[in-house]
Amino acid sequence: MKVISLISGGLDSSLATKIILDQGIEVVGLNCVNPFSVCGHNSNCNCVVKRICKKLGIELRVINLSEEFLEILKNPSYGYGSNMNPCIDCRIMILKKAKGLMQEIGANFIVTGEVVGQRPMSQKRPTLRLIEKKAGVEDILVRPLSAKLLEPGKPERLGWVNRDKLFAISGRSRKEQINLAKQFNIDDYLTPAGGCLVTNEGYTRKVKDLIKHNKLSLENIALLKAGRHFRINPKSKLIVGRDEKENQKLLDMAREGDFIFEPIEEIRGPVALGRGEFLDEQIDLSCRIIGRYCDDNDRELRIRVRKYPSNKERIISCTAFKDDDLSFLRV
Repeated sequence: MKVISLISGGLDSSLATKIILDQGIEVVGLNCVNPFSVCGHNSNCNCVVKRICKKLGIELRVINLSEEFLEILKNPSYGYGSNMNPCIDCRIMILKKAKGLMQEIGANFIVTGEVVGQRPMSQKRPTLRLIEKKAGVEDILVRPLSAKLLEPGKPERLGWVNRDKLFAISGRSRKEQINLAKQFNIDDYLTPAGGCLVTNEGYTRKVKDLIKHNKLSLENIALLKAGRHFRINPKSKLIVGRDEKENQKLLDMAREGDFIFEPIEEIRGPVALGRGEFLDEQIDLSCRIIGRYCDDNDRELRIRVRKYPSNKERIISCTAFKDDDLSFLRV
């Protein structure tokens, strides 16, 4: 017996997987990533999903859904959650991918960590049934944490899974899950909703700005994870680093045609990246924004500006903006 278990990095999916493993069933973990996932599983990462699968002793499969998720994000069939999270459409997409992998490797059913009533948008009983139907997994899905509150599917009816060893957890309290985690010695997991950035209100504002200006792309989304963001005008945007790590990240992410802003050597201050159309007016404005985050910014400042990848630079003299002057530009 082999199953696909959706592993998000959160506590619930880890518990669900462990419950099924303890019934002697072979489990293959599946993590679906999108541009807003905390970890994109690059070759050097040691993210929580990988650590969980290693500790549980299961194989991990990763599917990148970035392009498909962007299309959903623009116009989800079932709308958004409290921010810009298209949870229902996303869940349907992920379960379709899980079903495809299940058929590919000869697995028998799918396991998720969903809890009845935990999430107001996607985990109410009628919504759970809707998602199952639209994803085509109506009789091959087991939710170990809430199974006893739901109609048994094929795996339970046929005895592939012992229903008596499943649970009847519901609601938003996580007390029962935390007690189970102690029992199972599970202590490495993301906070609730910690794995998807579009559940974050501040981050969502930046995504909406990209959509509003028709700039939603994987390349521009990658920039959202670094720096302070300023909308200079509909055709230009400035990202200002907050520390040395972000300064370097912005330099590494520069593409041809971007503008790089750096204070001259004797001034401590951030690197900034300008993307879009930067004429003299936008350059001067950007230098004043950068000046706000430089040390000793109550005097005239000098900022280096160059158009990537050229090393030819200009020195712009400016005075720093005050915080009140910046508020209308901040994304």
